Amino acid sequence: MTELYIGLMSGTSMDAVDAALVDLSAATPHLVAAHSHPLPESLRQPLLSLCRPGGTDELHQAARLDVAVGRLFADAADALLRKAGVETAAVRAIGSHGQTLRHQPTGDLPYTVQIGDPNTLAERTGITTVADFRRRDLAAGGQGAPLVPAFHAATLAQAGEDRVVLNIGGMANLTHLPGAGDAPVSGFDTGPGNVLLDGWCQRVRGEAFDRDGAWAASGRVDENLLTALLAEDYFGRPPPKSTGREEFNLDWLDAVLNGREIDAADVQATLAEFTARSAAAAIRDACPACIRVMVCGGGAHNGDLLTRLAAQLPGVSVETTASHGIDPDWVEAMAFAWLARETLAGRPGNLPAVTGARRPLVLGGIYPGR
Repeated sequence: MTELYIGLMSGTSMDAVDAALVDLSAATPHLVAAHSHPLPESLRQPLLSLCRPGGTDELHQAARLDVAVGRLFADAADALLRKAGVETAAVRAIGSHGQTLRHQPTGDLPYTVQIGDPNTLAERTGITTVADFRRRDLAAGGQGAPLVPAFHAATLAQAGEDRVVLNIGGMANLTHLPGAGDAPVSGFDTGPGNVLLDGWCQRVRGEAFDRDGAWAASGRVDENLLTALLAEDYFGRPPPKSTGREEFNLDWLDAVLNGREIDAADVQATLAEFTARSAAAAIRDACPACIRVMVCGGGAHNGDLLTRLAAQLPGVSVETTASHGIDPDWVEAMAFAWLARETLAGRPGNLPAVTGARRPLVLGGIYPGR
């Protein structure tokens, strides 16, 4: 008997809503159907403007966009079910990550903001919705991120083999899956994934991303620029830690460039090397016995980036999660379907060794369907 859940995810890149219909009736989750629902530019631009402080009437804009994103997520869920030929009543729940606008997990009043009103989502789809996964972890002293490592541990761990799952989305994060069963799973954000690569490509070439890393591969790494990028304080902080557009964005890149005269393709090559080296350094430090890295997220399709990563990790097998039965494009959306099930079952969804929370917690709020 099937046990269907929907996972909805829109990441740092803000290019689309990833919708995954997942059967969780067996030990290994089965991806029944997937749908990438475009995020219109008329919505993307105001969202991007809210990711950094200083805009006009931010409260009004955020409140309106909360409902707009909720409607967009509902449209994505409806389109997914039509594509799969599945009735609404067959789905037990939706797990919605929402769209992150701000993430400030440190300081005297830590907070994280994900919009995409779950009331709107539950009402428009008629499906019980679980959302707001991150804030309970923050309330218990955690970072609220990353949350997907619990799903990685449930689906991709292998006894006797130290493994890493490396998600390269807008930001990059790793999950260390120790081969020893009694060792704790750990994980954290390693730094930028695609966010600077995509931003520079959009600025210089008017293209949303560098397909297969071809433009980066045509340039040469500027070692002085690379050294300056890697000098960012974030890389010296101990985990648990997480980051976002608040720290790594084109304004930050411009400040590091500081007027340097560097060919645009060489900047792109340097940014690719920056992502690869920062991720590889984090893997070596956190998981020195790692023999396998499984890549997921948009970076799994960037051949140049994977080549650079492999070069930094001699003796380590670098592959994608597809080799282990999980499509790398849909890992995060599947994870939030899984997290919704854990919440409804009253089971914790966070890993304190990853987020730094004081204890395991049932995450999110439940919004009943019709």
